[in-house]
Amino acid sequence: MPETAQRYFSTWPNEELAGYARVVRCGSLIMVAGTTATDGGTVVAPGDMYAQTKFVLGKIAASLQEAGGSLAEVIQTRAYLTMPDGFPEFARAHREVFARIRPVNTSVAVSALADPQLLVEIEATAFLGSRPALVPPA
Repeated sequence: MPETAQRYFSTWPNEELAGYARVVRCGSLIMVAGTTATDGGTVVAPGDMYAQTKFVLGKIAASLQEAGGSLAEVIQTRAYLTMPDGFPEFARAHREVFARIRPVNTSVAVSALADPQLLVEIEATAFLGSRPALVPPA
């Protein structure tokens, strides 16, 4: 019997506008969409790659938890950086969270994100191993 994908949404209007879910869980796999350092439409820590990265990873942790996972189960991260020279600060924040977990990572320099104050956007994929799938909400 095929797994049913469970979708989780935030209050961010772009999800509806662009037709996507913030998080999708299918069985033991959880995928978190690109996440930026925004809080209620306000950019957090403009100009600070380290602080934005830490904030983003905190948002990803909360999204994973909502879908039944955790940062400990992350197997892949993808980061889009608008300041290539900010990579050491991104790497420091990423290492503080994932040093023991060691997911695969791809970091790419891009010319811009949706808001010029945003320095980093991160996607994550978690694998829950043999943990049973959540029962879909009624």
